[in-house]
Amino acid sequence: MKLIHFSFKDLENLYGILDEEKKLISVITKDSFKGDAISFEEIKILPVSVPTKIIAIGLNYIDHANEMDKPIPEEPLLFMKPNSAVIAHNEEIILPEVSKRVDYEGELAVVIGQKCKNIEPDEVDDYILGYTCFNDVTARDLQEKDGQYTRSKSFDTFAPVGPWMENNLDVDNLDIETKVNGRTVQKSNTSNMKFKPKFLVSYISKIMTLFPGDIIATGTPSGVGPLQYGDTVEVTIEGIGTLVNKVKK
Repeated sequence: MKLIHFSFKDLENLYGILDEEKKLISVITKDSFKGDAISFEEIKILPVSVPTKIIAIGLNYIDHANEMDKPIPEEPLLFMKPNSAVIAHNEEIILPEVSKRVDYEGELAVVIGQKCKNIEPDEVDDYILGYTCFNDVTARDLQEKDGQYTRSKSFDTFAPVGPWMENNLDVDNLDIETKVNGRTVQKSNTSNMKFKPKFLVSYISKIMTLFPGDIIATGTPSGVGPLQYGDTVEVTIEGIGTLVNKVKK
């Protein structure tokens, strides 16, 4: 089932179920809306959730660790992105003047559905709202300069997410592909993750409380590279869909 967060005319923060043909949305929240369904073409897609935080995983694909010439972590390598970095499908990525190289990183993301703390992997399904596409945009030169991730990952617009969530999905064996201007630059499968999504949710919950809407980005495969002004970047995940964002000219 595809869950979508959207606005329609003067109504904000609507949630609905998108049909399989991606034509109609059945509204499931907001009593002020009286209709049963509306056309997909009439809405504005919003970010899939309003997170209190975004937790991301570094070097979770062995091939990406190798291309970055980094050791493979023995435990998940966690970092965070602020919620101010979030943008929706079809919104623009802005390249900061302070950086000379900004990279795309296509990823699978988990969206938390209810507050959780200290849960086990076999309990995770009860706490997940859905899975979605994510682009962990990164100022690579600043990451290398700083020796840590905060500045390089945190610029406004550096967390594109969407276009919707899928909540009925086995995410341990999904094809993932990133394209820039129609050319494939990343192509892998989630089976190549060292730490699987359910393990990651459990692991993180034993460090910090997760709240509804929080996003966990599960890492990127090899093939990361730079974005230029005017580029269009697409992240496609099997069973979910395609997140599309342009880089502002």
